Parts: sequence; C-alpha cells; structure tokens
Amino acid sequence: MAKEVELGKSGLFVNPVGLGTNAVGGHNLYPDLNEETGKDLVRTAIGQGMNFLDTAFIYGPERSEELVGEVVKETGSRQDVIIATKGAHNLGVGRRSYDNSPAFLRNQVEQSLRRLQTDYIDLYYIHYPDENTPKDEAVGALKEMKDEGLIRAIGVSNFSPEQLKEANKDGYVDVLQGEYNLLNRTAEQDYFPYVAEHGISFVPYFPLAAGLLAGKYTPETVFDDLRKNKPEFQGEAFRSNLEKVDKLRPIAEAKGAEIAHVVLAWYLTRDTIDAIIPGAKKPSQVADNLKTLDVRLTEAEISEIDRLFSREA
Repeated sequence: MAKEVELGKSGLFVNPVGLGTNAVGGHNLYPDLNEETGKDLVRTAIGQGMNFLDTAFIYGPERSEELVGEVVKETGSRQDVIIATKGAHNLGVGRRSYDNSPAFLRNQVEQSLRRLQTDYIDLYYIHYPDENTPKDEAVGALKEMKDEGLIRAIGVSNFSPEQLKEANKDGYVDVLQGEYNLLNRTAEQDYFPYVAEHGISFVPYFPLAAGLLAGKYTPETVFDDLRKNKPEFQGEAFRSNLEKVDKLRPIAEAKGAEIAHVVLAWYLTRDTIDAIIPGAKKPSQVADNLKTLDVRLTEAEISEIDRLFSREA
C-alpha cells in the first residue's frame, strides 16, 4: 500500500496516484465508451488501493458521476475513497456557459451528491470561472457547504493566477487543478510559487498530455477524438514532441519501467504536487499507473528530464 499524502491543508489523505474518470461515462469526450468497462476502471482502482477518484458534472454530462457512485456503493468503499468532483457548467438556455453564483453552486453540489449516491463530497472544485461572480464570494458559498458537512475540501480549476488569489482571499482554497505536463510547464511560473506559499496542492490534469508523453505513439498515429485538434498533435510539433519523449526511453528501460511511469514519477518530485490523476481506458492501465510509485528517480535523472523538457530545449 502506498504511503498516503495530504492534499494541501485539507485533512484529506490520498494515494499519490489517483484515477481521472473522464473515460468513465464521458460520452461527450470520447466516442464509443463502454460503460461496463468504465465501471471496471473504478472497481480496479478501488481494489488496488487507489483511493482518489476525480470526476465532474460535465463528463457525460452527469454520467461519470453516476457510474462512479454506482461502483462506490456496490463495493461498500465510501469510507475508504476520496471523491473529487467539479461543477460550473450551465447547459441551459441553449448555450454552454459557466456560473459560479452561490445559488448555482449549491444546486450543483446537491445534484452531484444525488448522482454519486453519497451525503458528502470529499473535494469539490469550481470547474471553470465565470465572468461575473467575485471569486471569494463563490468560494465563500463552498465554505458554507463545507461548514454544513456537504463537502470536506474546496478546490478551484482553470482559474487565472489573479482569480486564484481572489478566490483564496480568506484562505479557504485547498486544491488547485490546472493543466501541467512536461510539454506545458507554464504553471511553474504562474502558480507554483503562490500555491507553495499558501499550502495549496496543485493537481495537474493532462499529466500525460492526452497520451503523448506515454511513449506509445509514432509519427503515423492518427487520432479521432479530442486529440485531433490539439496543437501538440499537429505536424512538426507532433514529431518534435515524439523525439523528446523518446529520449526518456533509456531512463525507463534502466528502471524496468515505462516512459509514462517515469513522467508521472517526475511530477511527484515537484514540491507543490502531492497527487496525480492520470486517466485510463482499460482496467489494466489503472493497475499499470500504480507502477509509478515504484520508480525512484535520482537527482541526476530529475535534472536531465527537467533539461530535456525545458522551454529552451
């Protein structure tokens, strides 16, 4: 069993390797998802001691929360897992927008509780900022729900540095989730100093850059999902990224690990990152992600990876 770590100052202790569940019922994100396979991902995670499950209203929409809730109930594991979910998408009035108003967030939390079949959510994130609500007012609404026992910890996601500071004006933010990976390291300048100073955990999403950092693609690989429009998957940028990733192969081979394990292990050497939530499409990938915890990088290897993927490289 992995040594559990605390998310920020939240009092929530998790296995450092969790499960991102956007492929569990995320029919709007990936074509042809099998829901039973999705449930097996969650069953495998729980069975392997991976107790940090990350979902969101918009995965599906709604369906991911429902499937995660079904498996947690079926396995009788509610007391053993940390469930994170997110809300802010307003799908009404014919167009998608974001709403951080206290009334909307309360309704979102109540609906998530129902879908997850639980009476509390361990970590609730405001998924995206809206344009109108003061961010300390939005977080204040979550603090009220925390005081009522509906949620245990407060997170924000996709907030700008200025929005994060406003949201954390009263010191209530426990976790920030944002994009961060070896191909996109802007968070190191934009967020890491602030979250380190304020005891906030940074949870990266797209840690493997939608699979690009896993070392499994070739220049001929073709994509038919959300990856096909991402700039890092296009033309010369794609080929250049593959060449960089291939330079990690000797480190992985020396450790009897895969490139993905080395990449994920490197993130856990960052002071601000306590846990990672790689996704998976197959149960075998869930178990495989846990091998990250067996990878011990030397200081020289940490520096070499840093250099390979520096912005100047």
